Amino acid sequence: MKTVYLLLFLLLNTAAFAQNAIPSDEKQVQQLIQDSFDGIFSEFNSDLLPNFYTPDFLLFEQGEIWDMAFIQNYLTRAQANPNPPTRTNRFEFIQTKVEGNRAWVGYWNYATITRDGEVIREIKWLESATAVKTNAGWRLDMLHSTRVEKP
Repeated sequence: MKTVYLLLFLLLNTAAFAQNAIPSDEKQVQQLIQDSFDGIFSEFNSDLLPNFYTPDFLLFEQGEIWDMAFIQNYLTRAQANPNPPTRTNRFEFIQTKVEGNRAWVGYWNYATITRDGEVIREIKWLESATAVKTNAGWRLDMLHSTRVEKP
């Protein structure tokens, strides 16, 4: 009888561990934000665009509208820089809401820009984004960004 209880205990704990190992939708959307900025705006890797953005993605950046063609052009110019700076991204998530296959997230975005190990600029934005869950996973379809100027 003790063996049955032990097996039942192990089975239940294994199932509970497996459920906890799968990130929640909220965590997946937050990780999508982190990974998209790291891959696109730090590594300038345009091949990653479909991994993070829907084809009709729009970025509203400081009064400008960045569609996929604009972003692709930005990345092409950035890749041509022979000595690009290094951008390190950090996020503080304010709120993340998921309803079905749609998500909304609000967050602070911090970027530290360095060149040759020296900090040349620190930037802070207040941002919000929406995402849709596709067959391939979560993808951003809109991001709104407002730079916060230092007082």
